[in-house]
Amino acid sequence: MFTLVLAGAVSGCAAYHEYEKCGHDGCPDDAKITAEVKQALARHPDLEGTDMVYVQTVNHVVYLTGIVDSGLQREAAESIAHKASGVTAVVDNISISK
Repeated sequence: MFTLVLAGAVSGCAAYHEYEKCGHDGCPDDAKITAEVKQALARHPDLEGTDMVYVQTVNHVVYLTGIVDSGLQREAAESIAHKASGVTAVVDNISISK
């Protein structure tokens, strides 16, 4: 449990650092990247739409959160995010329910 909490704290610090670079309105293209990833997730048959995985982009870094049923679903979401135009990194904080 401690490792999970620590991982969340570290990724939260990284997100804040990226937020400082772009400010409240975000960096150019962040909204476009988020929309592209969400659309790709919604089209993926194993993910059943974007309501399972939440997407946020800060300074071209995509942050994924949510709960999926399997490691394969988690890997699919991360792979999809990496393929979006302009993405420099993906931070995968998706949990597996089983």
